[in-house]
Amino acid sequence: MFEKLKSGPPASLNALRAFEAVARTGKVTLAAEELHVTPSAVSRQVKALEASLGVRLISGPKHRLALTPAGRDLAPSLTEAFDRIDAAVRRTRQGGEDLHVAVNASLSVKWLIPRLAGFQARHPDIRLHLSELAPHATSQRGAHAVVRIVPLARLSDPNCTPFIRNALGAVMSPECAARHGNDVLAAPRLAAVTHPEAWPIFAELAGLELPLVNERPFAHVHFAMDAALAGLGAAVLSWPLCVDEVRRGRLVAPAGFHRSASAFAMLTTPGAESRALSKFRDWLVAEGARTPEPPAP
Repeated sequence: MFEKLKSGPPASLNALRAFEAVARTGKVTLAAEELHVTPSAVSRQVKALEASLGVRLISGPKHRLALTPAGRDLAPSLTEAFDRIDAAVRRTRQGGEDLHVAVNASLSVKWLIPRLAGFQARHPDIRLHLSELAPHATSQRGAHAVVRIVPLARLSDPNCTPFIRNALGAVMSPECAARHGNDVLAAPRLAAVTHPEAWPIFAELAGLELPLVNERPFAHVHFAMDAALAGLGAAVLSWPLCVDEVRRGRLVAPAGFHRSASAFAMLTTPGAESRALSKFRDWLVAEGARTPEPPAP
């Protein structure tokens, strides 16, 4: 049952956009950054929308917002509608040759950007614009598609194109491995704030008991990876992100890599299909096929 309020005036487009952004990003501050307004303005718009609809859409304290059943019911339709509007405007303005893709920061820095020269050489007429995707977001306003790690259950989504099956490994520099007897659990533990579940998932996959120790936190996975390269400790990484460094011998994985229940994939925005997007999708799949298999545990 939806929590009913007294209905007010008709909902405005700005209020609908504000609520959709909060629902999609999970935070008022992130929604405000995307919409180029203040957090208080977003909060006022959401409250105005709730008043106009006569139903509560968001509950909980500011630092832990949650969608109500009514909010969960409304948000997907709004996201799809705004995505289609944005896609239609881009096609009209740009002729379909500008491609906007949002990517998680570490995937962009450690896998995608180092390979982009090949895509641009094959398709010089496609102007690719990359933006950073929030850690847990699966869509972004203005993007034709997002590229990120998704659970295997998401692969049945018709808008989802997987291109590499994921595998996790605890890696460190050869020097660090020598100092700690090739024991990834004995080395200082490096962890990414954006993926706090990495070490527990790896330990479960590898059949290891994870001791309780203080972790050294880093803002992003690629920061933790750079710290591992510098010999500061061991970090759990996805195989595609560190494949080049492992093959060059700059990182080692004494406990091997283990298949996880996730994959690297592209999620296409509804209504955003274009020649440029199709070419980029084909290139991603081809690049994924070229990625070597991870070393066995």
